[in-house]
Amino acid sequence: MTESLPVARAVDHGFAKLMPDVDRKRAWLLTVDGAPQSYVDLDEPTHLEFEYARRLGHVLDLVADPGQPLDLLHLGGGALTLPRYVAATRPGSRQHVVEADQGLLELVVEHLPLPDGSGIALHAADARTWLEGAPSDSADVLVADVFGGSRVPAHLTSVGYAREAGRVLRDGGVYLANLADAAPFAFLRSQLATLGTVFEELALIAEPGVLRGRRFGNAVVVAARHPLDTAALARRTAADAFPARVEHGDALRTFTGVARPVRDEDAVPSPEPPDGAFGIG
Repeated sequence: MTESLPVARAVDHGFAKLMPDVDRKRAWLLTVDGAPQSYVDLDEPTHLEFEYARRLGHVLDLVADPGQPLDLLHLGGGALTLPRYVAATRPGSRQHVVEADQGLLELVVEHLPLPDGSGIALHAADARTWLEGAPSDSADVLVADVFGGSRVPAHLTSVGYAREAGRVLRDGGVYLANLADAAPFAFLRSQLATLGTVFEELALIAEPGVLRGRRFGNAVVVAARHPLDTAALARRTAADAFPARVEHGDALRTFTGVARPVRDEDAVPSPEPPDGAFGIG
């Protein structure tokens, strides 16, 4: 394959494109049905192009001492941006990636191969099903970045799912989720209420414009059973090219308001993004 040429292929759950970045020699953008999914620089795996990915990266940097290997479970694979990031910043980490779209995994591994000895194991499976079969107390970090098209599937939004995530995480573990919503934030508030049934500590990272209801956008939710270093996280996210706010404690409880935890029988997917919210090409 000539590296300057795009790759396009029908995968199990849509039409995927890998498009080269003209400004970075071995960097690629993955889209599925026109929605950006991942950005990977094979020469510089610590480069996180998307704003939400940088926010997830900040949390991953702060969950343990720099360079300390961790056991991670990623629900949702994309082009494996964050697993590559962890392999580079925390060598020796053991990572499992669960991606429902086997065709997408095959496309990514073929054209954007993982480095030898990366410690990344790939599994083509439904995220909730795999999670329910995973050993208890087996992960230091669980990253949920699952989108069916542009929406988080309903079965990954309920108390039953949150309990499984809590079971798989060790006591000092951290849960991370990339979610998307817009004012009045019914979905995001319900997710905070749902995770709050399992995790005592919650934090929300989002761009101020999204929190003020100006536009649809991503929000990163952080959940744990132990206090989070929200001050360090706030410093890092505020210093980004696109600064974000960290909400926690009383302010986050006020934001969540009277939202109720989601039962499996009531679960719905995250809202459909408005036209053009995330589209490329």
